[in-house]
Amino acid sequence: MISGASLFVNPAIAAADPAVAAQPDARDGGPIGGGELSFTTDSAALHPDTVVSTACQFCNSNCRLKVGIRAGRVISVSGDPDDPVQAGNFCVKASMMPELAYSPLRLTTPLRRVSGTKGSKDSKFEPISWDQALDLIADRLLQLRDSGQVKSIANRTTGRLPRGTGSLVARLFALLGSPNNTDVGPVCNDAGGNALAATFGLGNFTNGYGVDAATGREDLGAAKYFLFLGTNQAETHPVTFDYLLRSRAKTKAKLVVVDPRRTPTGAAADTWVAPKPHTDFALVLGMLQHIIARNLHDKAFVRRWVLGFAELRDHVKDYTPDWAAGVTGVPAATIRQLAEDYATAKPAAIFCNAGISHQLGAFDTYRVLTFLAAVTGNIGVPGGGCNFMHNTWPGDLRLPELTVTTPPLEQALPVGPDYFAESILTGRPYPLKAVITEGNPLISSANTNKVREAFKKLDFYVYTGLFMEEAAYYADVILPVTSGLELDGVYMRRDDRAIRWQHAAVPRVGQSKPDWEIWIDLAHAFARRDRKKPASYWTDAFPESWKDYSQLWAEFVKHTPAMGGMTQQRMDARAEPLRWPCPTTSHPGVSTLYLDHPSWYEATAALGAPGKRFLTPSGNVEIFTPELDRKLAGAGHRALPVFYTHPEVTGANPTLSYEPGFVTNPVNPQALTHKVKLGVPGSDAVHRDFPLMGMTGRPSVVHFASVTHWTPTGEQLNGIRLVQVHPDTARRFGIGDRDTVVVESPRGKVTGTALFWPAIRPDTIFVPNTFGPAQQVGDQFGDPRYEAANGLVDDAFYDNLSGQQAYKCFACRISKA
Repeated sequence: MISGASLFVNPAIAAADPAVAAQPDARDGGPIGGGELSFTTDSAALHPDTVVSTACQFCNSNCRLKVGIRAGRVISVSGDPDDPVQAGNFCVKASMMPELAYSPLRLTTPLRRVSGTKGSKDSKFEPISWDQALDLIADRLLQLRDSGQVKSIANRTTGRLPRGTGSLVARLFALLGSPNNTDVGPVCNDAGGNALAATFGLGNFTNGYGVDAATGREDLGAAKYFLFLGTNQAETHPVTFDYLLRSRAKTKAKLVVVDPRRTPTGAAADTWVAPKPHTDFALVLGMLQHIIARNLHDKAFVRRWVLGFAELRDHVKDYTPDWAAGVTGVPAATIRQLAEDYATAKPAAIFCNAGISHQLGAFDTYRVLTFLAAVTGNIGVPGGGCNFMHNTWPGDLRLPELTVTTPPLEQALPVGPDYFAESILTGRPYPLKAVITEGNPLISSANTNKVREAFKKLDFYVYTGLFMEEAAYYADVILPVTSGLELDGVYMRRDDRAIRWQHAAVPRVGQSKPDWEIWIDLAHAFARRDRKKPASYWTDAFPESWKDYSQLWAEFVKHTPAMGGMTQQRMDARAEPLRWPCPTTSHPGVSTLYLDHPSWYEATAALGAPGKRFLTPSGNVEIFTPELDRKLAGAGHRALPVFYTHPEVTGANPTLSYEPGFVTNPVNPQALTHKVKLGVPGSDAVHRDFPLMGMTGRPSVVHFASVTHWTPTGEQLNGIRLVQVHPDTARRFGIGDRDTVVVESPRGKVTGTALFWPAIRPDTIFVPNTFGPAQQVGDQFGDPRYEAANGLVDDAFYDNLSGQQAYKCFACRISKA
């Protein structure tokens, strides 16, 4: 199989080898960690009593797992061979799911701080009941509400949440009256969705994996050209990437990977292109100019469906491949070849992930990528599209309308949960007093040292999670949550909108609860403690029956447009997931958004846009309209983006500055933002002391966020932070391969182990993130307790539209420890 397949390990005998797949054990699986020989089928001890269909929740492939249960315990894990995309495969992380469920380090009861400085490992907590914990939280939040400080209450959700929890949080915050219910998008991938919505009308991955049931045609597998920018799918989406490789073996599609370092994805490519970090914007502008100048655009599609092509042609005339070469370090001839190959291959698919999202100009870069697809006619066609990974449910999961009048909401804090720290420390634009998180901001937030200081000063903090992570030591109340194997519900292949039903495989550990149940119970604690509102104000909005996820999901299906066909019964009966939108139980679901086909128009009618192909105000692709231009100008941007980049990219490129004061965010109008001035002359002064450019990213296929660092397998396989550095660069700084090194930026420093990697730009180093000082599982292997890599990143530079933090470039230096 293609090289990407080497990433797959199958401790439960997945169906990678047809000879093995034919064995009876291929479905039931062998013991976790088993090899290709397995004699479990007729074993009284090891044959499962039941096999539960559930999900791996360690990455956005969201694979179905067949979990074998014997005597109430997990004894096997295998993939689903009946799903043609998954094809029985899963990656190394799947076997870590039981390790989470059975970890002796799990939080099992609510805890309350009793002593110790916030953040100190000497902090002491005592067990309390759920009612005590939730009453304590309700009392504190109601006190803030009743003293006129309700907007000082904030919540930050995370990608690990069961689907629909965010809707419950939003409902509670609406009843409470706080505008500051934020999600994880600015840390992950909001910018791509924002750009897709601006150009095409929906903020979602445009195409799907597998056969489109509406047309009977292969979708992404039909692509003749794959352009991957800033996405290492082999390590971040391994199962769906393997599907693309299998399809490519049949179609002979060309794969081009754009990344400053060669990853396993780049190793599988026909062409690997290595621009400077944070310069993809310039590369795509150069491609776009060449396509238009050479008349390689799809004239018929542009004439019928695209608004603003003439304005775009004039706008990009000076963004030539030669100009782009000077910014990116990629030869102009390579940029011309990329442009010509992409424009002439039909269909051609663009894929992006955090490598684009985590840039200062994320929204504008994604917008220019949508232009690239639009002018070449690669939108609304199978095998094409703008497949920008997004991390949230497509659209709102809606509940019945509230029957009470809720308080008016003031404007939310500036976009991005990392602005929490600024608010706590400076009181601008107003102070936060109470924060609840479902993630770990002490690992995920930029400028970690600043975030640490903020959470020390935060009046009241509630941490929800599986383990005593870094953030838990700052908490006043700690709430234990269930792991993915302990709950019923839906899970989503988050890129192509593919949703499935999952079943709990094992009982809940201790007193842990799923997140949706916690928020329902918190609403009932408000009912007990509120002296200004009747209990029914809260309880009517949060029926106890919703703690049964089947009933909660039925409410979502009933009240959410274009989701009427996604019933539990229908999804539970399918080996393949069902894609949103899916308006009725007879509808096949939509694979290719914007496809000129009756199934799409049936879906758009359910979305409130009957007859429209594109869900923009005009019903067309909107590259430029006067209305969009005016809307974005309020925050300093334009419908036709001008080039700028991070000030710590070498070369003194045009950058930006932030104006004082706040304006309404045109992309997220519920929130504030700083207006920016674009095209500000850059300076190379920082590189006198910090001559290199650094990037952060996932350590390997083994890890997902920080949670896998709490598994023995995760730490055994990848418990050392391996800093990738070009051998010539290392020798220049007196560093040997596998030396302990210090990476330092103007914000802070972290340690790691040098890994000589010739396939990285000599001016760039790669620092794996997700490591943190609380991760004690690695102690058994002698692993260091690392500081968070995001301590190197400057939170002052962020995309003022989406809130994305600029993790993909920081000036730095490296030295031997």
